[in-house]
Amino acid sequence: MNQIFKEAKAVYEKLGMKVDEALKTLQAFPVSMHCWQGDDVVGFDGAGALSGGIQTTGNYPGKARNYQELMDDIDEVLKLVPGTKRINLHASYAIFEDGEKVDRNAIEPQHFVKWVEFAKARNLGLDFNPTIFSHPLAEGLTLSSPDQKVREFWIEHCQACIRIAEYFASELGTPCLMNIWIPDGLKDIPGDRLTPRKRFMESLDQILSIHYDKEKVLVCLESKVFGIGMESYTVGSSEFTMNYAKTRGILPLMDNGHYHPTEVVSDKLSAMLLFHDKVALHVTRPVRWDSDHVVLFDDETKEIAKEIVRNNAMDRVLVGLDFFDASINRVAAWTIGMRNMQKAMLYALLQPYDMLKEAQDQGDFTKIMVLNEELKTYPFNDIWDYYCEMNHVPVRETWYDEVKNYETEVLAKRG
Repeated sequence: MNQIFKEAKAVYEKLGMKVDEALKTLQAFPVSMHCWQGDDVVGFDGAGALSGGIQTTGNYPGKARNYQELMDDIDEVLKLVPGTKRINLHASYAIFEDGEKVDRNAIEPQHFVKWVEFAKARNLGLDFNPTIFSHPLAEGLTLSSPDQKVREFWIEHCQACIRIAEYFASELGTPCLMNIWIPDGLKDIPGDRLTPRKRFMESLDQILSIHYDKEKVLVCLESKVFGIGMESYTVGSSEFTMNYAKTRGILPLMDNGHYHPTEVVSDKLSAMLLFHDKVALHVTRPVRWDSDHVVLFDDETKEIAKEIVRNNAMDRVLVGLDFFDASINRVAAWTIGMRNMQKAMLYALLQPYDMLKEAQDQGDFTKIMVLNEELKTYPFNDIWDYYCEMNHVPVRETWYDEVKNYETEVLAKRG
């Protein structure tokens, strides 16, 4: 492997690329792995059927049924993915014991102690999300509801989540990204677009009115273009969330499945970075709509990674994944998505941006096309294999042997 790596490294160094430096940079770049792939977004608080335009399809055996099984599955993924990882939790993954039952507006740090213990033992950071769906009070509008009691419930829930996020950050010594997303919208043409957005704005202001350490808790707000049951009107549109985030000093979060199919987040990042100190991402793969397919090593994933690197924004763009597929092995789905995000970041770190920028400034667009096309067949896979080896994770598709063994020994016995 060393000789193959050295030969591949020499090819990139002819373009001025510092391969060892790229590997060191990638090693420190965290990718936040979402917990909800492991149990099809069900959670542990008795939510039952999904709502809020969220759907999982398929019934592949082996779904995690409790927190211990979910943690075991996450552990399996951590053995197969190189680099620095974080875990992204939803509030619905609170752990209740001894018959305790607490509604979402009353959850506390104590309900996440086991997650903190899990993260500490593995040197992981934790990110967090209020769960404003799959609940009796989320059957209609939530933070934009005309019913004050409904709004107050979800305001209390989000405030509780800020306190939990601060607990995570204090215990783990790393800031916690806390992302707010609501499924509020209307199926058909509304009679009033303004008032629900005004109520949403006022609800968010109340949520942010509590005291919290802004160095520890990075609150962000996520937009969406449409969803099931909200095809005609989305309260938390891109324009709303970006303007709110900018004027309130919080982060915008862009999910690349939450835009029109002809829009790409890779094109938006440079614009957002001009106006925001930090930007959060949920990387996913939309197929025709926000369908949350497993992240591939595809063009848009690579372009997102390139924009992060070429704009010197690896410490300004916070990357988490967001997909769920119940039609395939869930551990494999996680592993594929996480490895592909890391792979895209390495691919981006091995691009001659100074050369490409100079060519653009000189109007030499032929050279840009030549370089971009030739780089596609550079020995990137040899650099990636070496990176996996140095992280003591399986090289190439050999990781799937481990997953198949885990399926036989563990997942298949869950019934």
